[in-house]
Amino acid sequence: MPTVFDAVNPLPRLLMGPGPINADPRVLRAMSAQMLGQFDPQFRQYMREVMVLYRQLFQTNNEWSLIIDGTARSAIEAVMASIVEPGERVLVASFGRFGQLLAEIARRVGAHVRVVDADWGTVFTPERIEEAIRAHAPRLLALCQGDTSTTMLQPLDQIGAICRRYGVLLQVDATATFGGTPLPIDAWHIDAATAGLQKCLGGPPGASPITLAPDFAKQIYRRRHIEEGLRPKEYLPGPGRMIGSNYFDLAMVMDYWSEQGLNHHTEATTMLYGARECARIMLEEGIDQCHARHTLAGRAMVAGVEALGLRVYGDVQNKMPNITGVVIPEGVNADRARGAMLSDFGIEIGTSFGPLQGKVWRIGAMGYNARKDAVLVTLGAFETVLAAEGFKLSRGAGVDAALAVYRQTAPTTPK
Repeated sequence: MPTVFDAVNPLPRLLMGPGPINADPRVLRAMSAQMLGQFDPQFRQYMREVMVLYRQLFQTNNEWSLIIDGTARSAIEAVMASIVEPGERVLVASFGRFGQLLAEIARRVGAHVRVVDADWGTVFTPERIEEAIRAHAPRLLALCQGDTSTTMLQPLDQIGAICRRYGVLLQVDATATFGGTPLPIDAWHIDAATAGLQKCLGGPPGASPITLAPDFAKQIYRRRHIEEGLRPKEYLPGPGRMIGSNYFDLAMVMDYWSEQGLNHHTEATTMLYGARECARIMLEEGIDQCHARHTLAGRAMVAGVEALGLRVYGDVQNKMPNITGVVIPEGVNADRARGAMLSDFGIEIGTSFGPLQGKVWRIGAMGYNARKDAVLVTLGAFETVLAAEGFKLSRGAGVDAALAVYRQTAPTTPK
């Protein structure tokens, strides 16, 4: 007899970990729209609209602002696979697990990788970045804007200018921060930035916004031995052609997104609809207002956590607004507490990686979940779970402290 399963019908969850989060219902509705062929004029128009929308979100004039089919890691790899020649020097500034990931991807594409580390729970000063650039003379500097493993937010406003001074390209992984904190690409002189939908943008994982500065894009074409303005109609290996990644060849992807529409892959139709709606919703709310909503939710979460007698992890002055690291107190079974949050309240929070495994919980408030009700419900459940673990606290203090933050601030909620 064939094995038949029930229809997919998961229990409801409030996803308050480091991501993914609950997708905005408007995004899910957009993703249920009818399929179109990838060269249907309607669909090509939606692609053009996506480029316009993400230029605005990235605050850039970059022509090549588009979507990569795949989760955020795919966009990171696409950039490195398309710009880095084997043996070229790449400097990675790592302050957590995802800085380590950047180094791993760079090695896999053949780079000669140099890593400068900051202690987990801290970030880099501009002076330390400049010192590392002088010491290693890389072609490319890669770093995260925010690393969810440590919840730290790296200031970037001076890094692009430093890179320009030394002729170094700058690649930023903004997976965990894009939509939740400022990232003005042109003002900060960032050459390439990549992101994901599943965190501050309020969408599902599976599509990755990307933007490339004009000179960076030219170097990608040069890397693929294609003279500017003389792009071939077909992509077949031949004399002088480099054979590397096909799927992650951004020269080919850009030609697919261009007005020429040269065939490369079949666009993930529903994910493009979702990415378009994520951007439309954020622009409807207002970029500054969206950032302010994330900041407010983060402030309320910190206030609530501290009122419960818990310690926020790391350099609080440089923490991400959308994720709060909470030091697990002595005597509390961390996994059992997380399990109770999920099984008793339907709320997911995260643990951490590497040296922070079993030492830090990570609680998010981002995207569609950067809302007052989500923050207060999470803190109320957290208090109950901690009390059941025997942790001494003042009942109601966490919710009261978070509510006070919201009451002191003008409403900033999704429309």
